[in-house]
Amino acid sequence: MTDSEKTGDQKVGSKRDEGYRVLARKYRPQSFADLIGQEAMVTTLTNAFHTGRIAQAYMLTGVRGVGKTSTARILARALNYKSGDVDRPTIDLSKEGEHCRAIMEGRHVDVIEMDAASHTGIDNIRDIIESAQYAPAIARYKVYIIDEVHQLSNHSFNALLKTLEEPPAHLKFIFATTEIRKVPVTVLSRCQRFDLRRVDAGVLAEHLRGIVAAEGMEADDEALALVARAAEGSVRDALSILDQAIAHAAGKVDAASLRAMLGLADKARIIDLFEHVMKGDVAAALGELKEQYDLGADPSVVMTDLADFVHYVTRLKYVPQAAEDASLTEAERSRGAEFARDLSVRVLGRAWQILVKGIAEIEASERPLPAADMVLVRLTHAASLPAPDEVMRSLEGGAQPARPSGPGAGPGGGGNGHGASHASPASAHAGEMPRAPASSGAPTAMVARRPQAGSEAKPEIQTQPAEAPELLTLATFEDLILLAEDKRDIRMRTSLKRHVRLIDFADGRIQFAIAGNPPPNFVQDLSARLQQWTGKRWMLATSREGGRQTIEEAEQAEMNERAEQARTNPAVDAIMTRFPGARIVDVKLRQPEAVTDIDGEGEPASAPDETGLDDFFD
Repeated sequence: MTDSEKTGDQKVGSKRDEGYRVLARKYRPQSFADLIGQEAMVTTLTNAFHTGRIAQAYMLTGVRGVGKTSTARILARALNYKSGDVDRPTIDLSKEGEHCRAIMEGRHVDVIEMDAASHTGIDNIRDIIESAQYAPAIARYKVYIIDEVHQLSNHSFNALLKTLEEPPAHLKFIFATTEIRKVPVTVLSRCQRFDLRRVDAGVLAEHLRGIVAAEGMEADDEALALVARAAEGSVRDALSILDQAIAHAAGKVDAASLRAMLGLADKARIIDLFEHVMKGDVAAALGELKEQYDLGADPSVVMTDLADFVHYVTRLKYVPQAAEDASLTEAERSRGAEFARDLSVRVLGRAWQILVKGIAEIEASERPLPAADMVLVRLTHAASLPAPDEVMRSLEGGAQPARPSGPGAGPGGGGNGHGASHASPASAHAGEMPRAPASSGAPTAMVARRPQAGSEAKPEIQTQPAEAPELLTLATFEDLILLAEDKRDIRMRTSLKRHVRLIDFADGRIQFAIAGNPPPNFVQDLSARLQQWTGKRWMLATSREGGRQTIEEAEQAEMNERAEQARTNPAVDAIMTRFPGARIVDVKLRQPEAVTDIDGEGEPASAPDETGLDDFFD
């Protein structure tokens, strides 16, 4: 190449470099030292290269943006590294080698990159297999990098298997995928697999801080933490968000401008919303959400952040070290610790369930703000309700559930999960409460008395005697089935006939074995129904085996016996012969008619046969 040609190339290259490159491309890792959050993979590869145990194929998997393609190029560079001092595969890439730049720019003749999303057919794999037989042109190894390899067809995978298992000495494969489960096991077994992990938010924030400094920009720590958390462990997503934030801020990147850009809510306000919810203050919670919405926050994002804070508080109860996360704000650390101390796991778990379901409703709704309002209403009312076992204990003891004191105290406010429950005015309804079971002594009814006008006293809940329920005695198991039918509980009646193998039955006690697959919580539901219907507690004992036939099995056996008897009737036999393939589905016996003699006594007109079918076919 002449000097003028070199000068021309340099001019073209410099002109190309003058164009703006996004941060994700500009700060792409060039060596293993530049990779962040993947220490386990780097350690494994370092030891493998030092000992000469270099695999023939590598499988890189992980979520988007964690560096799969960059790692593949760095690995190809390490395999083909050559400099004036070193001519062997090495992990130490601090000095640029002979092939390094071309490989990292994706233009090396012996490092072939292919996107499986657009090359899924078997013809593309045949081209690889045919060209794989030829030695590399200038490098040490011919390396095939196949991105999104899970999109190859089954025929393509099968065609690749033999070459993948016994490749030529000069051939290496590097696969990358986000859907490792879609890759056949036969391919995975022939590769050395590396799972690239999501980058920790604290590590990612520190990485972003160095890039901001290199760009000559300014960004506060809270803004970088927001970017790291919004990226969810993806370095590429973090750099894309930071790129947009720098353009949006036109100067220093601060948390306020970043929230406005992303539609995020202030973390302190999310915590305020959480506190309103845990207090059961519906009006304050709805007002806080409306204010955040007016400032540009997305209701779905607000609810997601609220769910994240519920998860964080729950983790704090068991893992106090979670507060040391570098991506957390000071408000999250201090106030989160207070909530973790005051709220029970039962309350937090119930809030999590409501939020998970509510977020899906908001995202599917055409009116997200009203949908989010309804989620908050459910959440605040649920926060002020006692747990079912607390209600049962209070009813059995005839006592009023205690109220918590102080802000932020929800049901079960103690850290042990069995604290007080909050009966707010919104959840206290006048009238009779459910009666206590008869076995707990004299039944009582709980009545809520509202304060007189102008009085600031809270509603009082007092107990007063109530009429004892009428006790019902069941002599047989069949009586129980008739009772379920009388109560119109068809599901329980069907379950009793289909899933109960009776062992022993007495009034107040049943012993039975379970048959088949009964509905969930069948035994608990049966116990509750018996107590409700008969007014007394029943003892239920279950066994894994034994017991008589179920009612349904007995009825089916009786039906089969009748069918066998019907087959012996000449008329039935003639019908079955006349219509091949016909079968008996049911047998109903007609009762014989009675005739009245002179004395007025009723006697059968004729004695039916044993099955009663002769009279039926007259």
